[in-house]
Amino acid sequence: MAELGMLTCDQSKVRVLVVDDHELTRFSLSLALRSQRDIELVGLASNGMEAIALAKQHHPDVIILDLQMPVLDGLTASTQIKTTHPEIQILAYSSLDDPQTEVMVQTANVDAFCTKDTATHDLISLVRQLSHQAPNI
Repeated sequence: MAELGMLTCDQSKVRVLVVDDHELTRFSLSLALRSQRDIELVGLASNGMEAIALAKQHHPDVIILDLQMPVLDGLTASTQIKTTHPEIQILAYSSLDDPQTEVMVQTANVDAFCTKDTATHDLISLVRQLSHQAPNI
């Protein structure tokens, strides 16, 4: 019977990792996500290298990933994460102020894209949608 108790862990929460080089964006997204009962924020990263390490450590369902960051950009990070963790859903998150970024998004290894001016409730809805697309591994 004790083993049954371990199997009843709440696995219905969507595990999310936020990656953005701007502290205010990370803070705002963390507040928005933590206010959702069905979402668990598993980590915050400020560049692609940290994203890769935290993805390996925490196995999130969804990563909200800024595309333009120092150290390692989001496009490179997404390719590396998808190589080792294809089940993780990646939501590219960018201001798209550069026309080249739009071309990069079309060739990126991401599952969805939204701009930084997307309404918070729409972003959270997209995170939930992506989590339902993730295969149960």
